[in-house]
Amino acid sequence: MIPRSGPDGRPLVVGIVGNAGAYGRWLSRFLQDQMGLQVIGRDPAGDTRLLPRELILQADVLVFSTPIRHAVSVIDQYVDLAAGDEKGRLWLDLTSIKQAPVEAMLRSCAEVVGLHPMTAPPKTDSLKGRVLAVCPARVGRWQDWLDHLLQSLQAHCVEVDPTAHDRAMALVQGMSHASHMTQARALATLAEDAGGLPLLHALRTVGYELDLTVTGRILSGDPSIYEEIQFGNPHVLPVLQQLADSTARLRDHVIDGSDAARRNMRSTFLTQPAEVFSAQALASHSHGFERLGYLLADLDGDRYLSVFLPEDRPGSLRSLLEIFDRLGVNLASIHSSRTPEGELHFRIGIDALPVPMPALCEAVETAGIGRVVESRDKPD
Repeated sequence: MIPRSGPDGRPLVVGIVGNAGAYGRWLSRFLQDQMGLQVIGRDPAGDTRLLPRELILQADVLVFSTPIRHAVSVIDQYVDLAAGDEKGRLWLDLTSIKQAPVEAMLRSCAEVVGLHPMTAPPKTDSLKGRVLAVCPARVGRWQDWLDHLLQSLQAHCVEVDPTAHDRAMALVQGMSHASHMTQARALATLAEDAGGLPLLHALRTVGYELDLTVTGRILSGDPSIYEEIQFGNPHVLPVLQQLADSTARLRDHVIDGSDAARRNMRSTFLTQPAEVFSAQALASHSHGFERLGYLLADLDGDRYLSVFLPEDRPGSLRSLLEIFDRLGVNLASIHSSRTPEGELHFRIGIDALPVPMPALCEAVETAGIGRVVESRDKPD
């Protein structure tokens, strides 16, 4: 359990600037529910009970969870208002860029660490399985507490220099999002003449479906997030220029159409980039693609059962499978995932079903080990 007191032994209070935002809300719940800490905050969009000066004085740890475009100005405001009273405290930020916010926090007298969770606020109560970029800029007496915090978050922590982080994000986020946004624009413009999106989906490849999954995720999200990543990171523009130049060069090779253009295309866009990766990395990525293809095939099955199993019931999955065995139900696949509400559930693909699907659902419900979320039994 993470300590509930700071380096001086007093009960610890965490303040969040932006506590009404998506990450502010998630972090508030995490700190209170998982760590038992007192959390206070302020957000012009929904919580203005505390003035900034009051938040500074009451918070041992102050977290800035603001949009990229406002991060530096907000931090500068708090630095001016703190006027040195933040000395001996810890300031953190959760911004998607790190250099400018960390530099702004370093203008304070507080200890400073930049954080960037590489995921939207999860539906789970930790960052387990996710990556967390950590930029320790000035840490002393708060180091042990920070270590406990990172351990409690359960993320895969990557310590990185703020500038190196921003350069990497220009590729990891900026280029990736730009590629899918431009694909979305092209689809919106051309899909109708190609038979419409339903026909394209019917004729999908694994690669197309995976691309469309990412594109759909972006289009269904908060547009301001993707806008801020493109406009708020100064390293994104050169990446976009390189992406545009590469696309134009590929287009020119296709326009040319000669054997020489084909050879140049193969060398420029396939052979040379492959040399950047090790043979082992390429094999791993290729295998990962195949695994995702198998997953998509499993999830497209016509006969399955999705069951919610409480996480605090050891052996519940084994008990569930015993029901399948008793009824002679042959499994084709089993995958765990989260419902939109955040519940852990198991999606079980079924090969042979000697009993009616309602009977199987009733057996699961009657056993009291889980709740059937969804079922399907499409005739062969």
